[in-house]
Amino acid sequence: MAELNEIEHVVRTRLRSLRTTLGLSLEELGERSNLSASTISRIETGKRTISLDVLLPLAGALQVGLDALLDVTADDDVVIRPAPNRSGGRTTWMLGRATGNTIAIKVRLEPSDAKPEQRVHPGHDWFFVIEGRIRLWLGDREVVVETGEAAEFATMTPHSFAAFDGPAELIMIFDRDGHRAHIHSDQGST
Repeated sequence: MAELNEIEHVVRTRLRSLRTTLGLSLEELGERSNLSASTISRIETGKRTISLDVLLPLAGALQVGLDALLDVTADDDVVIRPAPNRSGGRTTWMLGRATGNTIAIKVRLEPSDAKPEQRVHPGHDWFFVIEGRIRLWLGDREVVVETGEAAEFATMTPHSFAAFDGPAELIMIFDRDGHRAHIHSDQGST
């Protein structure tokens, strides 16, 4: 019973925090969720039981998944200890736990004479070059991204990248679709 009370307390706190962070009044959230402002107030203050019939519309109105509201796993160990994963001329380190919607990785690329095959996938990619130079192909366009520069692009444009003039290291951030396309692909540099 104590665990259920803890979960309810966390959910109530998250609901109120998300609502206020988004700058929504009880009335505005009520309009978005088709719930009354008084129902939302009673949920936030613990005067009403939390149930799926109110949690689903609130999560939708706040643009979060139920898992974001209900996850109460402890985050006691906040330090991530990335381990290298080598494949061909690429080494990757996962910089976050694979539980979120956004994935961050560090990549080290060895230079290659071959142009990687361009691919498309849903989503958006972003990377920051820590060291070296990256040659980025976006369709017919070729862009050189230098140390200290970042690139961001829509991934429905055919794209690939490779180290240019020596090894390069970069930090990449992408969503789950990008994770599947980049980490789980057989390509060395895309």
